Amino acid sequence: MLQSSQRPTTRKLPFKKDRFQDEARFLRSWLERPLVVGAVTPSGKVLARTMASYVDRRIPGPVVELGPGTGPVTDALIRRGVEQERLILVEFNPEFCQLLKRRFPKATIIQGDAYDLKETLSGILKEPAAATVSSLPLFTKPMDQRLDLLEIAQELMHPNAPFIQFTYAVVPPIPARSQSYKARASNRIWRNLPPARVWVYNKVNHP
Repeated sequence: MLQSSQRPTTRKLPFKKDRFQDEARFLRSWLERPLVVGAVTPSGKVLARTMASYVDRRIPGPVVELGPGTGPVTDALIRRGVEQERLILVEFNPEFCQLLKRRFPKATIIQGDAYDLKETLSGILKEPAAATVSSLPLFTKPMDQRLDLLEIAQELMHPNAPFIQFTYAVVPPIPARSQSYKARASNRIWRNLPPARVWVYNKVNHP
């Protein structure tokens, strides 16, 4: 209520203007640090909804989002029914962090390194997470670092919780076949620009 009283015209701004501003932020950040941002534009609505659809709201605990950017996937998670209070958003870009704090004031926003997840979430994650949703540009990192990220994320989650990652590439960002996890993919989302696919990784719990 405080924000709306201070800026009464905010709600009247058309969505297209917000989208344009977000795209401008992404483009500027990408030009400055392409290996960190990884994308020229924010995730589209269909892609964001697809990512959020793999989160099971019945699993207790927080939902960790890596690289939320300007928040399109965050918004899709909330629309799916995940309470803001359950969201832990890990974002490296300080400008995006400030934007996320304004848009999602009840979420926990951490400016930190998602690839050093255990240290970044130390003292923040009080119980196993229900899901990890990632928009990180994994292809900018070596495979060993991608596998380490998946392994650490799975250590911090419930045994059956998913690690959800999107990619623009034709091949999976983390190999689809492994004895330690199982992977599945969405259909290619042609309505996203550029077209994308969502990969979901679940830990194999050996007896």
